[in-house]
Amino acid sequence: MGTLIGVLPGIGPGGTLALLLPITFYLPPSTAIIMLGGIYYGAMYGGSTTSILVNIPGEAASVITCLDGYQMARKGRAGPALGMAAIGSFIAGSLSVVGIMFSAPFLAGLALKFSSPEYVALIVFGLTLTSYLTSESKIKAFMMATLGLLIGMIGTDPIAAIDRFTFGSVYLVDGVGLIPLIMGLFGISEIFSNLEEEEFRSILKEKVKGLFPTLKDWIDSKGPILRGTIIGFFIGILPGGNAIIASIMSYAAEKRISKHPEKFGTGIIEGVAGPESANNASAQASFVPLLSLGIPTNAVMALLLASLMIHEVLPGPLLIKNNPDIFWSVIASMYIGNIMLLLLNLPLIGLWIQVLKVPYAYLFPFIFIFCLLGTYSLTNSVFDIGVMIFFGIIGYLMKKFVYEPTPLILAFVLGSMFEDNFRRSLIVSGGSFLVFIERPIAAIFIIAAAILLLSSLFSLLRAKNTVSSKL
Repeated sequence: MGTLIGVLPGIGPGGTLALLLPITFYLPPSTAIIMLGGIYYGAMYGGSTTSILVNIPGEAASVITCLDGYQMARKGRAGPALGMAAIGSFIAGSLSVVGIMFSAPFLAGLALKFSSPEYVALIVFGLTLTSYLTSESKIKAFMMATLGLLIGMIGTDPIAAIDRFTFGSVYLVDGVGLIPLIMGLFGISEIFSNLEEEEFRSILKEKVKGLFPTLKDWIDSKGPILRGTIIGFFIGILPGGNAIIASIMSYAAEKRISKHPEKFGTGIIEGVAGPESANNASAQASFVPLLSLGIPTNAVMALLLASLMIHEVLPGPLLIKNNPDIFWSVIASMYIGNIMLLLLNLPLIGLWIQVLKVPYAYLFPFIFIFCLLGTYSLTNSVFDIGVMIFFGIIGYLMKKFVYEPTPLILAFVLGSMFEDNFRRSLIVSGGSFLVFIERPIAAIFIIAAAILLLSSLFSLLRAKNTVSSKL
């Protein structure tokens, strides 16, 4: 499913996870997270197919692959480009899983030192990361985070049992549903956005053959694959890091290292192997901050966080201790998933080429019906369908005015956790705010959050001064 979504331009892994989230409601938690995780890194694999054959990235992280991948295809080397993209992704994904395994014992050792003040500080740190979860204005990111917190406060106060922002509606007493919100912002808004675009896909006419790279291709690609894996892994575990940044940094690094940088963009195998390895390594490494700290570093991880919370599993420092079956089953599934994706991608290239010829106008009605069924099946409430469509319109307007939904989702998910732990901390400390700086781990996260906020403020002031000087 993930590979198919990666192949189809315009849908993306985030929207797909939002659409398929209702399917996981009746699955065990480990099975649900494995399924959703597989869709995510499967899309990382599939995105390269569209980039190489059509010069349109199937998902955002594959945009760099278009530069050399499509040029290789035009030279009659689409097969080796597709083969190296799949093999490089497999190697990078496998090495990233090993990295996650080695980091697990260290993360588990920190688990016993966390209590309510540490969780508050951690969530504050996570909320400040909203400025790094967007490629656009940081002010817009903080605005979206504030809106997410406000939406999360709708419903009954968890301690005082007082209705907040319900406006007398019984449907809002339990708050806004996470599934209608996610499906609206990601699924419905994506349909609206794609329907207004004129679709044009130039499918490669030549027959794709020779999927396995030559010996020279292997020699040229071994360095980029290893360097891309290292870059992708460390970008993936960093707050705010994502596969797009990883692939761009890998391409830039290879171009700088190369003895012939002028050949990049003309169709060389290094320009495919490095970025594709980096984006898959980053995709799998992003599970580290999610599972160990409960902090999603991108929109897809925010959806996975929501999935775990729906199953009453709290990701964070205690996950490895309290739910080792979930953590280690996810790790095991990554090993199996990487092998399955390699076996699926190479033989099914012909099928993916046929899928690319399906007009989007035939796809969107099925996606829309899936959204309706998924939202209604949760509570059998027509009101939730209205909420989904409402946020679909909001999400569409956000796309038009360049407001990204990721900070909103992150703040919505973390807001209730913050409120509960914040009140609990103040009850224990007798109302003293010093509890958040007297405890070392909490103090570290608070200081880190302050540094992030100050760096964002300085970058805004620097940008303002740059504009003023130009005027």
